[in-house]
Amino acid sequence: MPPKRKLRSSIPPNAASAINYTDASGDAPNKRSRISKPLPKSFTITPAATTSTKTTAHSDSNGAPGEAIEQQPFDHSRPEERAGIVDKRYYPSEISNERCAMYNADEIPRPIEVLYKTLDETNNVREAIRTGQSGGSGSAVLHWFKRDLRVRDNTGLSKAAELAKEKGVGVIGVWLMSPQDWEAHLVSPAKCDFELRSVELLRQELSELDIPLYIETVTERKNVERRLVQLASEWHVKNVFCNLEYEPDELRREERLVRNMLEGGINFSPQHDDCAVPPGVLKTGGGKQYAVYSPWFRQWISYLHSHPHLLDERPIPATNPAGFREKHRHLFDAKVPELPESKSLTDEEKTTLHALWPAGEAAALDRLEHFLAEKVGDYTATRNFPSLNSTGRVSAHHAAGTLAARTSVRSARDANSTKKLDGGKEGVRGWISEVAWRDFYRHVLVHWPYICMNKPFKYEYTNIEWEYNDAHFRAWTKGRTGYPIVDAAMRSLNHTAYMHNRLRMITASFLAKHLLLDWRLGEQYFITNLIDGDFASNNGGWGFSSSTGVDPQPYFRIFNPWLQSERFDLEGTFIRTWVPELKDVVGKAIHNPYADKVASGVAQKNGYPRPIVEHKMARERCLERFKAGIGRETA
Repeated sequence: MPPKRKLRSSIPPNAASAINYTDASGDAPNKRSRISKPLPKSFTITPAATTSTKTTAHSDSNGAPGEAIEQQPFDHSRPEERAGIVDKRYYPSEISNERCAMYNADEIPRPIEVLYKTLDETNNVREAIRTGQSGGSGSAVLHWFKRDLRVRDNTGLSKAAELAKEKGVGVIGVWLMSPQDWEAHLVSPAKCDFELRSVELLRQELSELDIPLYIETVTERKNVERRLVQLASEWHVKNVFCNLEYEPDELRREERLVRNMLEGGINFSPQHDDCAVPPGVLKTGGGKQYAVYSPWFRQWISYLHSHPHLLDERPIPATNPAGFREKHRHLFDAKVPELPESKSLTDEEKTTLHALWPAGEAAALDRLEHFLAEKVGDYTATRNFPSLNSTGRVSAHHAAGTLAARTSVRSARDANSTKKLDGGKEGVRGWISEVAWRDFYRHVLVHWPYICMNKPFKYEYTNIEWEYNDAHFRAWTKGRTGYPIVDAAMRSLNHTAYMHNRLRMITASFLAKHLLLDWRLGEQYFITNLIDGDFASNNGGWGFSSSTGVDPQPYFRIFNPWLQSERFDLEGTFIRTWVPELKDVVGKAIHNPYADKVASGVAQKNGYPRPIVEHKMARERCLERFKAGIGRETA
């Protein structure tokens, strides 16, 4: 293990001064585990993975796709490996508690700190390239699209266009598809399809500005960086822009690109764009990162009030110079690829998803404007009732980047009766607070990167003895638990690739506390099925519901699914929509049919299952396990 070195706990974006330090002791890197389409049987050991093999898809110790190295065998004593939580094709085992503690003690540099350090050290030479003092202006400026599939209010694209105009050259857009990245990062087929549809619409909109969008599939994820450098060199580009992604893999990749681009005389400029307030800016009075939302949110509001320019709309690119299209005509011929085999959808699934989730930034803005004009006034009063369809339903657009969170906050502010983000209409205030949770979870991710390494924020909770019950997990995924509100929620997810936020809390709490299944199984099932799958928000939500994450509900707070059902689906409207076996049940018996003689007869006749666990027993078991796990000495 390398010697301990004390580092600053966090570094603001404009103060890039972290130590350039390579952590070679084997952090498990970004994201985690199960393959994009779950194996036919969960909780089983894949025979090919039980022996040591070589793989080129594995990540190296720095968190990036690496060359072929020895893949470690499964540790059969670790239930999470037997359960498939750790996918050894791409990532090593979960990070140790000791190394989590080292991050907390600032003894290991966070990936963003290393990036800031590299940007700081290379600033002069990159600035010389940017201004043309070193090697001329280049033939174009390149913007690399990732989770920012839009033309409007796009920081990196706007800066690229501004520099291109200054130099009298054009802008080239690039989008690279990596099926292995989608698999390693557990992106759902629904989200992959949504992104491809959005890329096609982005290509069309850029084309109207005579800006080409070059599209290419890079089969091996380790070659994405290399290919981007090759394209920039091939097109004689001197300046490349992109917007930062905040997971460890991506931050480390961007740091390497800064250095690798410079070797070819290219300035690589990653920009903050995904959060309204960049990570690392907001601190407690003691200079620490917030781990509780409420005080963080108050400072987030205060910071935006004192720095209102952060919410300003970024200028849209101008049309490329005359002759640019003719000179680069071949770049306009790129076609959007088909979904890779591992992310395939049936024609019926595509029809359903395309109707429910129109793609592209125009659809995003339409949906946002409709919500702010028609629904936001009642948002606070109605947001927890899934049958009312009263929420914004723009999370899929935020996740794909067809809509910036900044755009949503600014638009809500402009629809309010005051410019104060915490004033005016209650519904607007409430919705801005919900959008802010997205920023909060990204700030948490950047400061505690080990949550991407198969570890909860409260890593001492690793020692809770979870159940690994295949039948219970399958019943939960298929909506066959015997708890109607849970089953309705899971069936809606499986059909629409979406779940209402209140239902996410109910189903997550049920899996982690009633079934006592490892919460990471549920976290992964969600992200492999949600069209709005987003690592930081999904992890944050599961950490809250399982009481293992940042700002969690106390472990002794265990949702009673029947009471939650009565409170938020009083008439059983949502349940009857998704659990047709119970559509003929009358009144409140819909919430717990086997507690009512008549309702139980209907449920039994129609094949609806009895509860797979008894509520009181499950509650007592959960309390005992959590108490024992928290008291157990950490590894």
